Amino acid sequence: MGTALAILGSEDLLIDLVYWLRRLWRGNVIYRRHRFADECLLYVEPERPLAILVPAWNEVGVVGEMARMAASRMDYENYQIFVGTYPNDPDTQADVDDACRRFSNVHKVVCALPGPTSKADCLNNVLSAVLAFEREAAMRFQGFILHDAEDVISPLELRLFNLLVDRKDLIQVPVYPLMHRHWWNFTANHYADEFAELHGKDVIVREALVGQVPSAGVGTCFSRRAVLRLLDEGEGIAFSTQSLTEDYDIGIRLHQAGMQEIFVRFSPRDTQLAPLRERRFGVNRRDGQVICVRENFPDTLAMAVRQKSRWIVGIVFQGSKTLPWTQSVLQNYFLWRDRRGGISNLIGLISMVLALQLGLVWLITWKSTSEWGYPSVLGDSSYLHGLLLYNGLLLANRVLQRMVFTGSYYGLAAALMAVPRMAWANVVNFLANLRAYRQVRAIGDARRVAWDKTTHVFPSVAQTTGVQPLGQILIAQGAITPAILERALERSGRSRIGRTLLEGNWINSGQLAAALAAQQDLSWRDLNPFALNPELVRAFPERLAFKYSLLPIAREHGTLVLGCESPTSAVALGVISRQIGQACRQVLVPQGRIQVGLVHTYRRDAGGELATGIRQLAREHRRDPALLEQVCRHLVLLGDLVVELGLLSQALNNQALISFEPEQTRLGEHLLALGLLSAANLEVLLAEQQRQRRLGLAALEQQR
Repeated sequence: MGTALAILGSEDLLIDLVYWLRRLWRGNVIYRRHRFADECLLYVEPERPLAILVPAWNEVGVVGEMARMAASRMDYENYQIFVGTYPNDPDTQADVDDACRRFSNVHKVVCALPGPTSKADCLNNVLSAVLAFEREAAMRFQGFILHDAEDVISPLELRLFNLLVDRKDLIQVPVYPLMHRHWWNFTANHYADEFAELHGKDVIVREALVGQVPSAGVGTCFSRRAVLRLLDEGEGIAFSTQSLTEDYDIGIRLHQAGMQEIFVRFSPRDTQLAPLRERRFGVNRRDGQVICVRENFPDTLAMAVRQKSRWIVGIVFQGSKTLPWTQSVLQNYFLWRDRRGGISNLIGLISMVLALQLGLVWLITWKSTSEWGYPSVLGDSSYLHGLLLYNGLLLANRVLQRMVFTGSYYGLAAALMAVPRMAWANVVNFLANLRAYRQVRAIGDARRVAWDKTTHVFPSVAQTTGVQPLGQILIAQGAITPAILERALERSGRSRIGRTLLEGNWINSGQLAAALAAQQDLSWRDLNPFALNPELVRAFPERLAFKYSLLPIAREHGTLVLGCESPTSAVALGVISRQIGQACRQVLVPQGRIQVGLVHTYRRDAGGELATGIRQLAREHRRDPALLEQVCRHLVLLGDLVVELGLLSQALNNQALISFEPEQTRLGEHLLALGLLSAANLEVLLAEQQRQRRLGLAALEQQR
């Protein structure tokens, strides 16, 4: 036992020495010649389209909160989230449906088989949906990112992936578990200690020596080259369904295929860009602000044992069968370090019990005042005495290393508590090993063990809400009767029910805006497009106004209020807020007001029938305010019309807006260039928009 501990401890000591010597060399040589990169580097590359893949089994109340935090925090726009669900998990599906309604860049994927299958199988289904979205949207994702539904993502994570994905095929950022609020919860908090050391030292050494990075399953980005290679190797199946740790499996497969992998610890200088950092005494500033993934880990013994046993089955048992030894000595060494957990987890607890026993015997012998003599437990063996001393030094080094890396991110108090948590970690790992052995032995083949998923929680949970039909809202608001709704539905055809009611003069645009606001859980207000605040208009760029069809209408409590005719995606609002350097929120306004306001405010001298009509409307509006409603009820934005006619989904339309530059081209031409619309469909679209405009401008003709 003592010899085995000495061998395993010596291995750890070797990793420690390599890390600290490398750090010393880089600090005194590399960083004297080159300064640390800051966040400005992340804004050099234009935004590439990125896809986030999220497997979800029994994740009620989690997915929606993840999407909300991503949309409000992430300093990136060109991304889509694809969530894999199961046909026999209706609660999670309903939660994802709600997230899809609130966030147009969230997409639900229903797996072919009932769950739980395996995480890899779920990811394969999600990847198929991602590739189908590419074909539909006539675009190609350049990065494919793995996340779990409970992940809290750093604001700059996607920009970091965007910077590297053209040069690296697997990019991994650190994972730092959220520290449980109660210090005595050793189960949850021991994960923080282990990941702090793993992603602060071990993975760095592994990458430096062999160039291979084990994926953590979250915060991992694969290049398009890597995904296509995996699909080719697996004959259409990218993620190995024979592994419970498909992320670990992929990291090794890509490295063996000659792909480039990197583990990135990138720290922005601006503390505002690091909201996930720990704010405790003793935190290292640079380590504490690193771009990382934060998430909750199990806080009960049973769940921790369940999760860790899955890791052991996947890495130790399944990995031994599916990932053979290589011709590289160093690579084999790290494969051994991965698989030695099947041994070290068992003898770790046993050695701890023996150490306690030896300590008690020594204490009794030292304190004994009787004339009885107690022979030494080690006898007269110099080997055993030397072995005990050596193992004691190795243990002291292990404790010191754990404290240093835990303290660098979590602070001094966490570093001190890491010492007793090391003992508890031995208990958890021992029980997890026993469970893993029982699972494999019961089934007979490690590759048949199913997705033994851990229950997740999110720091805060959003409640699921349904979307009420617009017609029922209008009835509840007293705008129409059930009979009118029935007549409108009969004649609506491909038009939205709201516009059908407008064209039939059953409602006005203000009533429609109020109903849409209630449906989308937004506020609304009337808008005179000829009376905008000039100061707000000057501060709001024309490019943003025309790209997203928005107008600045007020500033309230330090927040810029933007008017829109249909809800703007939360991701786009976040982008706008960051670009103008001010918090903003949206309110719905009646139809046509945005189109009139954009032309009158930013392009007052433009030519064309519409601009001429709007100039006349501005003059006549003072004399006859009701004329504004008569004209605007027929003015439909092209982006809204393309969705209404079923030519594009809202998600595809929003994706197209990301690359749309209104100062260079028109939206219709942009959609045509992307291949999202055919020339014939664009002609139909423009003809319908023109027909509606002429109906509105006809009201002006009657004033002449």
